[in-house]
Amino acid sequence: MPSPHEIVPMLIGSTVEAIERELVLQTLARCHGNRTHAARLLGLSVRTMRNKIRQYATDGADVPGHG
Repeated sequence: MPSPHEIVPMLIGSTVEAIERELVLQTLARCHGNRTHAARLLGLSVRTMRNKIRQYATDGADVPGHG
C-alpha cells in the first residue's frame, strides 16, 4: 500500500468533495455494498453514509449496492 507521502501528490488538484466521494464509493464496493461495514471503516455514522449514498445516486454516480 502506498504511503500518504506518495498518495497526497496525486490528490492535489482534486476537490475534497471529489476525493471523499471516491473514497466512499470505493469503500462501499470493497464492502460489497454493505453500508454499515463501509461506514464503520470510514468512521461515519450509518445515517451520514446513507445521506451521502442518496446524494451520490441523485448526482448520477454508480453506487454499489444501491437501487
